[in-house]
Amino acid sequence: MKKLLTALLLTGAIVSCSNNKNDNPVNTSDKVMMLTSPASDSCAEPYLFTDKNGHVYLSWIEKRGKESTLKFSALSNDDWSDPVTIASGTNWFVNWADYPVIATDDNNFLAHFLEKSDTAKFTYDVKLISSVDSGRTWGNAVTAHDDRKKAEHGFVSILPYNEHFFICWLDGRKTASEENGGGHGHHGEMTLRAALIDKRGRKVNEWELDGRVCDCCQTSTAVTSDGPVVVYRDRSDDEVRDMSIVRYVNGNWTLPKTIHADNWQIKACPVNGPRVDAIKNNLAIAWFSMPDKKGQVNIIFSNDGGATFKESIRIDEGKAIGRVDIVMLDEKSAMVSWMEGSSIKAVKVYADGKKDSSIMIASSSEARSSGFPQIARSGNKIFFAWTDDKEKTIKVASISL
Repeated sequence: MKKLLTALLLTGAIVSCSNNKNDNPVNTSDKVMMLTSPASDSCAEPYLFTDKNGHVYLSWIEKRGKESTLKFSALSNDDWSDPVTIASGTNWFVNWADYPVIATDDNNFLAHFLEKSDTAKFTYDVKLISSVDSGRTWGNAVTAHDDRKKAEHGFVSILPYNEHFFICWLDGRKTASEENGGGHGHHGEMTLRAALIDKRGRKVNEWELDGRVCDCCQTSTAVTSDGPVVVYRDRSDDEVRDMSIVRYVNGNWTLPKTIHADNWQIKACPVNGPRVDAIKNNLAIAWFSMPDKKGQVNIIFSNDGGATFKESIRIDEGKAIGRVDIVMLDEKSAMVSWMEGSSIKAVKVYADGKKDSSIMIASSSEARSSGFPQIARSGNKIFFAWTDDKEKTIKVASISL
């Protein structure tokens, strides 16, 4: 199974299709303004977050020998603050697709990293670390989950929710066995879990949201007027791995629901998760799929918090490898980014099915080491961050709406 997963990761990035769905794709890279990055060399795994006041934060991992360091910087007038260290360690699990994230709510910050729990390759824990003084100082890291199993835990999403932080993650406690020392999700079922965390990093509540999900695709969460929603790649008994949503409504979690029946049947995880964003009860979701072995990126809108969805809209240009991100611009439109072969592209899409011409953000690489490009919005600007595989550092850019 691990050989199959490796083959999919290597070949999935070069699959293309001939059907060009973009009405008028043009290279408008002159709209892109490059910013000076706060990251030095030997840095990767960027993540962007915008708080409720429009402040943008960038986090990333810096590697020096055996030591990994999680850092962040804040943006002000297109300039980044001096990097601040959140945590460091020599026993971290650092992975191109399972990047740390950060979230803020006024002076309260919450971030995470992955720490090895055993010598087996896929045995690591989700460590949460918090700050109550705008990230100047950080407390001691705590484990997000209580199972104490030597198994895979990761692919975390974090957002502020009321007076708490809401987090979700993939939890491999059911995959662990004494024989395999924590396999990669193929000796049992990977689960999706969520929790409420207070501002000092302490757990308030926890739930299992889905008892069988895809093994290593990113999760994504948004907060609607009704409450949090989680979007993720599901896994049926016959290995159909389409996107599902669960919603927290009136104090209870709904059952998992497929957002669109791609019917992508695949016997290993494609490592290519969805992204969701919300304004009030309006949702926009972007995802990658390969039905009939043809890679495509789609977006879908909902105006009732994810209870129902409109028709999906395909946005790629025929050579999609996924690695999507999305931000809503208003209640009826969103900006989506994705990788089209080795190019990072973005496009504005409307809930009625229309879309603008695509924008070429940057040339990148299809290699896994190029990671997952990130986007965030503040005011009339969209910010982009990605790993430059050649220079081994993080690039940052913006466009104006």
